[in-house]
Formats: sequence, C-alpha cells, structure tokens
Amino acid sequence: MKANVIAFENPTPKIYDILPPPIEDIQEVMAILFTGPAKPTLEDFKRTPVLVRWNPVFNALNWLRLNHSDYHDITISRENLARYPEDMPPVSVEYKERLTNKTPEGISVHDNEEEDGVEDGECPFIVHGLTGEDLETMTSTAMKSRGVLHLNSNGKVLAVGHSAQSESIWNNPQLYPKMFPWLFPYGKGGIGDTAFSDDKHKKLLMMYHDK
Repeated sequence: MKANVIAFENPTPKIYDILPPPIEDIQEVMAILFTGPAKPTLEDFKRTPVLVRWNPVFNALNWLRLNHSDYHDITISRENLARYPEDMPPVSVEYKERLTNKTPEGISVHDNEEEDGVEDGECPFIVHGLTGEDLETMTSTAMKSRGVLHLNSNGKVLAVGHSAQSESIWNNPQLYPKMFPWLFPYGKGGIGDTAFSDDKHKKLLMMYHDK
C-alpha cells in the first residue's frame, strides 16, 4: 500500500489543552455501528475496544506528559475523565441487522469463510471513515452548494482552521513525534532529528520496554 499525505499545522493548544476532552465533544463526532443478526450485549462491549477505563487512560496521559517533550504542558482533567462510563461505550451505539458481516467489495478471492469473527477471545476491531454515497459523484461546486444550504438551514458545523503553509519533514524533526506519540513516546527520533551523543542515544534506547 502506498499513499501521499499533506499535513497542515492545526492550532492544537487552541482546540484542546485539557485531556481527555469533554464527553460531549466526542459524542458529536463519533458513533459505533454494530452489524449482525443480534443486537450487541454487554459482553460484546467488553470484548471490543469500545470502553474507556479510567485508570489506564489517566496513567497513559500522565506518562505522556512526564516523558514526551511536546506534551509536557497539557492539563489532565479527572473531572472530564470521570464523566466517561466504564461499563458502556461513551458514544452512541447504532445497530443494523444483517445476516452476514461480510462486505462484498472487500472479500478476497482466497476468503472461504462464511463470516468474519471469532467464537472466543478478542474480537477484531475495524475503523471506517464514512461519507455519503451521493458525495462520490458530486462536483466540488455541488458540495459547496450543499454546505451553504446546510449553513443557511442553521445546521451545526465544526470548523478548525489550519496554517496556510503545509508541513514538511525537511528540517522539522518534531513533525512525526507530535503527530504519532504512540510511535515516538519520548518525543525523540523523528526524521532529521538532532544528533545525540553516544551516551544519550544509549540511554534513550534503554528506556523502551523491548530493549
């Protein structure tokens, strides 16, 4: 798989300087869709990564603030975290009845299974980005017109500006550590990073769990 990505800087401190965000903000932009012959149960929720556990989330954010150079100034809100339920997903759960969970367009020629899934153990988790089917054939002018109609009808909108210039990996060693903290948990090691002394490099490598 190959892809090209153009990244623009967003005013992150102006969007969120407190983590986790209020649950209402998450509910506005996210939902969970279950498909199958039966509605999801509490056991299904436990077997899929849709629950928020307070202690692991708090510990992860606190670790990131203490160890990642670009996250040292975030504020961790116990009040926001306490509003996330631990026994139910924090966002809307939608259900659509289907006799099979196979997607015809995504079936491999070597796939002979009747369904995707497991009988026990962890359940596979798939994330999809959704767009309306009618958008695929709409021109950019038609999309803009639809957007103006939505605004004129007092429709809700979330707008976050970004810088006029796109980001570059040239002479920008902190780009990837900021974008992917799970890959660069200490905020070091980005492309074109500043040189380390031998002792500092060894110390950094020894901090990783798989050393």
